[in-house]
Amino acid sequence: MSEDEYARRGIDLDKPNAARVYDYILGGQLNYAVDRMFAEQVLAAQPNARERARLNRQWLRRAIRFGMDQGIRQFLDIGSGMPTVGHVHEVAHAIDPAARVVYVDNEPIAVAHSEIVLEDNDNAAMVHADAEFPDDVLEHDTTEMMLDLDQPVMVVMALFVHFIPDERDPARLIAAYRDALAPGSYLALSSATYEQQSDGTARAVAMYQKSANPVTPRSADELRALVDGFEIVDPGIVFIPEWRPDDPAEMPPDPAECGGLALVARKN
Repeated sequence: MSEDEYARRGIDLDKPNAARVYDYILGGQLNYAVDRMFAEQVLAAQPNARERARLNRQWLRRAIRFGMDQGIRQFLDIGSGMPTVGHVHEVAHAIDPAARVVYVDNEPIAVAHSEIVLEDNDNAAMVHADAEFPDDVLEHDTTEMMLDLDQPVMVVMALFVHFIPDERDPARLIAAYRDALAPGSYLALSSATYEQQSDGTARAVAMYQKSANPVTPRSADELRALVDGFEIVDPGIVFIPEWRPDDPAEMPPDPAECGGLALVARKN
């Protein structure tokens, strides 16, 4: 692909992109040299970054299964990133092939590859939009075709909100999605945190400040404030592997080492 084509598609190869870096850390191939170089720097500062990514993906699967158990059959995945194995539609469709899934991202490579993966799937689709503008997402033709917002939906924000700094008002953003949802809907959210973290986390966060996607880790209290208007379900806001583990015996010795917090909350 030529430099002009990269520019036309909005692909900035001068700075690493969070979606492509995450893809590399998870072992994917949808990334570029700038992303791989940055990811290796992160791994040097935070050697368990791959394990952290794996734990977050496992939490996402548990959250989707929880939603399915509550009768949710519609999912809106905000900042979905690259289409990797065990993504939302695979988990949901293993339980009910008729479940509807809409992915949202503004990273052109993530969008392009998601469209390829979902090409023959009538019940999952990709929306190319900036999730910080909820109307652009909720009023998108694909969203309106796939989801009935008069019925409960689970909105997924997996490692998304920590890319929204305080000055861009993440509470307002989440409230905009909340207000569009029917009662009985859910929000599944995970975020980087500084709580009980080592110096390696601080070094990794400092690296992201120089990327296209700076990170703002948050405490449990800060996340609780962001989801005002939702009722947080048990077990509350906990370290990612502590959220309804499939097998408590597989819990890491120090759950805080995951580097993130997770919650699921219900709109009553």
